[in-house]
Amino acid sequence: MPVLHSIGQLATCPPTADQADIGLIADAAVVWQGEQIVWAGPGDQLPGAYAGEPHFDAEGQLVVPGLIDCHTHLCFGGWRGDEFEMRIQGKSYLEIAQAGGGISNTVKATRESSAKALFNKARTALDAMLALGVTTVEAKSGYGLDTENELKQLTVYADLDHAHPIDLVRTFLGAHIIPPEYTEDRQAYIDLLCRELIPQIADRRLAEFCDCYIDAGAYTIDEGRRILQCARNHGLALKVHAEQISHTGAADLAGELGAVSAEHLERISETGIEALAEAGTVAVSLPLASLYLREPYLDARRLIDAGIPVAVATDFNPGSAPSYHLPFAMTLACLNQQMTPAEVLKGATSYAAKAVSRQAAIGSLLPGYRADMALIRAPSVNHWLYHAQANAVTRVFKDGTPAGDSL
Repeated sequence: MPVLHSIGQLATCPPTADQADIGLIADAAVVWQGEQIVWAGPGDQLPGAYAGEPHFDAEGQLVVPGLIDCHTHLCFGGWRGDEFEMRIQGKSYLEIAQAGGGISNTVKATRESSAKALFNKARTALDAMLALGVTTVEAKSGYGLDTENELKQLTVYADLDHAHPIDLVRTFLGAHIIPPEYTEDRQAYIDLLCRELIPQIADRRLAEFCDCYIDAGAYTIDEGRRILQCARNHGLALKVHAEQISHTGAADLAGELGAVSAEHLERISETGIEALAEAGTVAVSLPLASLYLREPYLDARRLIDAGIPVAVATDFNPGSAPSYHLPFAMTLACLNQQMTPAEVLKGATSYAAKAVSRQAAIGSLLPGYRADMALIRAPSVNHWLYHAQANAVTRVFKDGTPAGDSL
């Protein structure tokens, strides 16, 4: 049973209702057996039975649960650097999309990419994410938008989950936008989703969640309701892209249908907040998207004060958030979402775990939880998220095994 000792600050991040409760223990130690933690507490209270076990020295560093990026679009073809310049020149997200850019651009590149090319590109990103302390990643499809290519993306995720130390949580996002070939017959594509893709994906267990993008330029409330109800009927848990570009009432729908998470929410209304709070839905904030799109940031304080757990993720994708740097997204959440560093850490650990229905297994460093840990060169959570660095993580443990060191 290995022991990690001489921990300066241990953030256990218990899965409580208090966003700011990260369960700090000073001068701490952690013991695990196999993949599971069996003891965590002050180092001077370490039971004598563990004295002769293998030891790892944390050298006074901060130790946090392995980070969980609970909203990414990991698998995609191409990039969209030209759109970066267009936005700087004043073009809006919708204007770029209406001109043939945006998600449609990535759909074309993804369809043209082989499964092997997509696998290798995503694996490279996962390697870098692991070095940043990320040990679990939610990964959405949604750049295929036809049967062949949606299945290709989800199969790549299944293969990566077996091949890479990071655990992947798969989400079907066939309802990302209406694909270009169906612009004159939206109903035909929605029929394809509900009659063919969702049943097949559920039957083959290629995804655990179904997401739907309900917003201007994407799906309407009525369309989203049909898609999400179909997914729920086939045993998939629900996520909703909601209230990002415009207010549509998608957050209200997420609460009504009992979605596990509602994501973005920059333009959420009071009724939407009430619906999410009543349903116990996790709000997933995506500050990198707000940064790149120069759009308003989520007013997280309103949601936290209403009792809604707020997670923090990257939204890693080639258009609106081309970065997988979750610690940077966490710093942005502090600066722009009125969240304290402790609240943000909770949002990238135990509350992010709740956003992917893993809150009983990961996201906390308490007995019974997975031994996923990141060692950080910082004396405290406040210092880590205030002092922006390329990477402050010095070592990562995944399932109790050292998973690599940062550069």
